[in-house]
Amino acid sequence: MQDLIKGLKYTFSGFDLIIKPGIRLYVLVPLLINAILFAAVISYGVHALNEFISSFLTGWWEWLRWLLWPLFVIISLTVVFFCFSIVANLLASPFNGFLAEAVEAQISGIKTQDRGGLAQLPAEIKRAVKSEFTKIIYFLVRAVPLILLFFIPFINFAAPFLWILFGAWMLALEYLDFPTGNHGIIFPELRNMMKTRHRLAFGFGLGVMLLTMVPVINFIAIPVAVCGATRLWIEQIKPA
Repeated sequence: MQDLIKGLKYTFSGFDLIIKPGIRLYVLVPLLINAILFAAVISYGVHALNEFISSFLTGWWEWLRWLLWPLFVIISLTVVFFCFSIVANLLASPFNGFLAEAVEAQISGIKTQDRGGLAQLPAEIKRAVKSEFTKIIYFLVRAVPLILLFFIPFINFAAPFLWILFGAWMLALEYLDFPTGNHGIIFPELRNMMKTRHRLAFGFGLGVMLLTMVPVINFIAIPVAVCGATRLWIEQIKPA
């Protein structure tokens, strides 16, 4: 239980780090990606719903307009929670590595490696995208059986709790991959490292899940989570 609470605290410790000098610049790109992506999804959803209302809800049926808008808001929040983070992280992943490096330099005073600035950006993009696809495959292989549990009588009562735990585990691995990747630790190695600290991972992942679900706060959820994960790596996981 202590590790669970500790992991949760590390998530929220990222708020203090994103405003530090030398870190703020690296926060801007993930923040802009989040804002643009979120605005595009909402804009498309509003347009699609208006088209539907104009085409089908005419005359007497127009009163349903007031029921569909709250439904749209609920669906939008659901889509944001399950899909937004995956897509946003895929787009922002190269920059998250630089952010994790800046945070580590801020906390420990040691630069992880010389990336060569913008000249190394194409190589970093290639590495980050490859890592993201590895995580997506890992997620899908385990998510599909978990979804099937929802349709099995009796077992389906436990399915939501199992899904939350798996989501927390996945989010912890997602964000810890950025600081550990800067040290040459690949995703399978990270999984093995965290198996012995799974309560810490669950606590951190649950914290990220909460950030993702809160409107407006979810705009900065990615940089906050990267900063918190980097501090968690330095203070709790990194070998001495």
